[in-house]
Amino acid sequence: MFAIIDIETCGGKFEYRRGHVIEICILIHDGLTVTEKFSTLINPQCYISPTFVRISGITNEMVEHAPTFAQVAKQIWDMTEGKIFVAHNVGFDYGFIKEEFNSLGAKFKRDTLCTVRLSRKLIPGKKSYSLGNLCDALGINNEARHRAEGDAVATAQLFDILMQIKSTHPVYKNKGVDELMVRRIDKIKKYILDKLPEECGVYYFLDQDQQIIYIGKSVNVFNRAMSHFNSKEEKGRKMLNELYNVDFVSTGSELIALLMESEEIKKHKPKFNRRKKADTFTHSIDWFKDEKGIINFKIVSFEESENGLISFTSYLSAREKMEAWVDEHTLCLRHCQLTSDTSICFNHQIKKCNGICAEQEEIEIYNKRASAILERFIFANPNFVIIDKGKTPSQLSVILIENGHFAGYGYMDTTEQISSPEEFKTLVKRTNYYPDADDLVRSWLKQNEKIKKIVF
Repeated sequence: MFAIIDIETCGGKFEYRRGHVIEICILIHDGLTVTEKFSTLINPQCYISPTFVRISGITNEMVEHAPTFAQVAKQIWDMTEGKIFVAHNVGFDYGFIKEEFNSLGAKFKRDTLCTVRLSRKLIPGKKSYSLGNLCDALGINNEARHRAEGDAVATAQLFDILMQIKSTHPVYKNKGVDELMVRRIDKIKKYILDKLPEECGVYYFLDQDQQIIYIGKSVNVFNRAMSHFNSKEEKGRKMLNELYNVDFVSTGSELIALLMESEEIKKHKPKFNRRKKADTFTHSIDWFKDEKGIINFKIVSFEESENGLISFTSYLSAREKMEAWVDEHTLCLRHCQLTSDTSICFNHQIKKCNGICAEQEEIEIYNKRASAILERFIFANPNFVIIDKGKTPSQLSVILIENGHFAGYGYMDTTEQISSPEEFKTLVKRTNYYPDADDLVRSWLKQNEKIKKIVF
């Protein structure tokens, strides 16, 4: 446990007659977050000179009716007992408080940690390590500089950042800080796991500012979250060092969890999600039959796609997929629009095309191979709903496929008798359409062939 402290005084270190504490703020930090705060003005029982009024903004009138140090000493003693005394330039704050207790006949002794020294070790190369300059450099907002509470809160935020940096620092090793990081992750592990149920759904890892840093899904989010804490990957450890909170949405249906996770990652783009962030698709592979009845494939811009099978975020990735299909299914370059639409393709010359472009292969045989691709990327029926588990035993989920594409999902009671397309559509929450959602639905259906479907 840590006591992060800042004080304001009415004198310097060597001006004992005038050097008394006039304000103090104590933040108790459990290695995870601030759990308790104490802040008060203090009557120094002496005159505050104009110089120190200008520094702190604290006037003699402001402290006139404030408690004396003696009146709050027991609370300060109790709050800091057994804790590490943390301050920015800890010698200053610790020295003043120690002297205040000495004047009361008490020997104040605490282990200390200085965020100035720690900053120099972990963030080298700064021209200044004053609290104000570090706050500016690290994006810490302190609207009450040179007041005890404002500076204490800023020091606590700096402390959190230093702990995060320490977790991956290649040179500086400090056993106490290492143990702090282990204790912090152990505490956040318990906190996170206590909040997550053993249910199917989507979970959101949040940082100290409640910003989403990772989104995941699982049929058992408790077990999935546990796996993050058991991970040995460096990136996973970095995420845990920034993790402060978790949120969770129950879906009941694994398919809805898959679809929701994909959409939410595109929406929020969490820093620790590696895949599914792309939300702009530039190209598609379309298919059509030509005047001879031969199945053709063609890369087109996403906006021009009329009969798309699969979409991509770049032309290069579409080209790579098309070339893979050519090799896998012995397709003709001409009928994949990868060469002139009048010439015999080069692959036929090197015996990698069976000659559909030279009228040496039967159309039916060629189309059979090409149809294997269509079967992978086209729903057997363009309009249907998938009926899956709900969030409770008395509920079912509904996933709508409309005009050959995923359209949305919703829930219904098991007692409801619904059969018409329009009734099902009223249950569905429409979502932003991303082409890869269709791939998720198709892949999931292949693994769950016995799932109930209602075709329109």
